[in-house]
Amino acid sequence: MAVISNIDYSPKRDPQRRFDFYSPPAPTRSIVVFVHGGAWRAEDKADHAALAQSLCKHTQLAVAVPNYRLTPSNPQAGDDVFRHPGHAEDLLHFLEFLIQWPGPDGITGVGGGTRRLYLIGHSCSAHMLASIFLDSSKVTPSLYPSATLLEAVKAIVMSEGIYDIPLLLSSFPAYLGWFIANTFGQHDSYDQFSTTHLPLRSSDIRWYIIHSKDDTLVDKIQSQTMYDRLHTLLGSKATEGVSKNMDQITGDHNAIFKGDAYVRIVGDYITRIDSN
Repeated sequence: MAVISNIDYSPKRDPQRRFDFYSPPAPTRSIVVFVHGGAWRAEDKADHAALAQSLCKHTQLAVAVPNYRLTPSNPQAGDDVFRHPGHAEDLLHFLEFLIQWPGPDGITGVGGGTRRLYLIGHSCSAHMLASIFLDSSKVTPSLYPSATLLEAVKAIVMSEGIYDIPLLLSSFPAYLGWFIANTFGQHDSYDQFSTTHLPLRSSDIRWYIIHSKDDTLVDKIQSQTMYDRLHTLLGSKATEGVSKNMDQITGDHNAIFKGDAYVRIVGDYITRIDSN
């Protein structure tokens, strides 16, 4: 396995707009993308290096792990605060870059031809992916993926995701002051930012919703609500188009990455689709 760190995906050459790339020995046109969580305000791609390496080994596919700009934890009055949808805009910019990227010099892990992307979102990045690949254009018109990107994305895996903001706040009221208000701004209602009422952009993308029964930071009703919405949207395609796994993953919110269950469950799902 070859690893290249800190590849710029923005001409700004910003450390928060770079990605790490994990390449298997054999060339592949398929790339797994893992997007970290952290409540829109924390974590770094380097925190998930071990997970990326495990996914690369298990799937024998290239893995890319991007950073994106974060909302400050304690913004001061008068600051020009980086907020939603900026994080998702960075992610969309990265994905559009990735489908055109020729690959790193001297590394054979990126094959030619049309890219096939398998996206993994965890916690807040599940919300980001849903905001991009469901149709949020009435609220966030900047999150508009190209037709080429929509075609490239074959499946989206979302674990321990945040989807319905008012529902989250009903379970965890303290989250409003901890990160929701900083991320989305001050509003009387945050329903407009929920992804559980958005329509589809594409019925060809497959979705896999994962949640640990031991998660104490985001409750399972978030994932169940998102699954139910996708099942309704996909209609006759739902049997193949959306799946869930809410009983095999154990451990708290980020502890699910320990051990081999997460890599096995996610990796097997991706490998099965990619082999077709």
